[in-house]
Amino acid sequence: MQLLATLKSRKLTPEQLFMVSVLAVNGGNYLYNLILGRILGPAEFADAAVLITFLLVLSFVAMTFQLVTAKFSVLFENEVFKNFIVKVYKQAVVAGIILGALIIGFASQLQAVFNTSSSTMFIIFGFGVPLYFLMSVNRGTFQGKKAFKSLSITYQGEMLSRLLITLGIILLLNIQSSAAIAVGILISFVFGLFPFKVKQLRFKNATPLDAKYRKQIKNFFLLTAFYELTQIIINNSDILLVKHYFESYEAGLYASLALIGRIVYFIAWMFVMLLLPAVVELKKEGKETASILFKYVGYIAIISTIIVLGCLLLPELIINILFGEQYIAMAPLLWKYAIATSMFAISNIFAYYYLSLDKYVPVIISGVFGMLQMFLVVFYHDSLEQVVLMQIVAMALLLVIQIGFFMLESRQQKKLSL
Repeated sequence: MQLLATLKSRKLTPEQLFMVSVLAVNGGNYLYNLILGRILGPAEFADAAVLITFLLVLSFVAMTFQLVTAKFSVLFENEVFKNFIVKVYKQAVVAGIILGALIIGFASQLQAVFNTSSSTMFIIFGFGVPLYFLMSVNRGTFQGKKAFKSLSITYQGEMLSRLLITLGIILLLNIQSSAAIAVGILISFVFGLFPFKVKQLRFKNATPLDAKYRKQIKNFFLLTAFYELTQIIINNSDILLVKHYFESYEAGLYASLALIGRIVYFIAWMFVMLLLPAVVELKKEGKETASILFKYVGYIAIISTIIVLGCLLLPELIINILFGEQYIAMAPLLWKYAIATSMFAISNIFAYYYLSLDKYVPVIISGVFGMLQMFLVVFYHDSLEQVVLMQIVAMALLLVIQIGFFMLESRQQKKLSL
């Protein structure tokens, strides 16, 4: 009773509440994928994995708008912020409509490239793209203003609705198709919009921003867009390439491996969401920022070590509990894939740290090694194990160089301060 009273008396900070919420959202998304894997089986799960991968790709593209909105929500105030938010909403809607139209228009070609059973799933998905872009700008506002309660609600709404609607269609209506999964994803975007500040979505002309602000926004937008492109390549190219080069059964097995191995990256994303506004605010106040970086790198390193050891010592048990015996062939590769994603997650913290400080070099480094990973898989894919090993090579080099850049940058800063 005393313990309960103590817990009740301690109120969670907004940041802690958001971290708990993100863990719950990631857990729900994981459950969504695991249930699909068990219900559909490896071959059909390969199609679902393509849709889930498209969702991840979309999240990275839209993240450009979210991070730009988050950063300048910290820097801009009053009328400047109002004019900025109107502008970014307009651009997000236009970008969403164009990208959605491209997905719908090339649905048949996408079906052929990724060997899916239907093109309908791409058409349904395409209609949801503009909604996702609106949702991302809305989230960026909450992130920049540190309105973590509202930010948590948008993520929870998207996750819960997708989980419940998709499972309802599959289990209650007995429709086990990729189109049913696409419908669940589309509807979840609507729920993810709330809470939404309708007043900010104005399409009448706002007062133009000063040239200096427009230049700041443009530079950060281009830098962030380039980095998110590298995220797309590193995070998703392996699944799409495996779906292209391997049979559906093997592609489904690999999708289960990727889902389990990437848990460390999904946890790391929680810290990235907290990192950017904190670093921008400290820089604005003229304070040092490296301590924030060390804190989050330390968290990810500890979590990564625990996950890799678990995957090394208990691979069959983990796969059997999460996906079932039909996926057990991936057990020997689980710890290796976890190493690759762990190195990427730590590298990612460094890259987003420098992105917050408007430093370009780490972003370019990530782009180079994202392309290297893709080319390695294109040229070396005799087996699924070889695909995983190529990712370990690329991510190890990326992490070493990111750490080297940080050490070099720190030395230069010390020399300048003397």
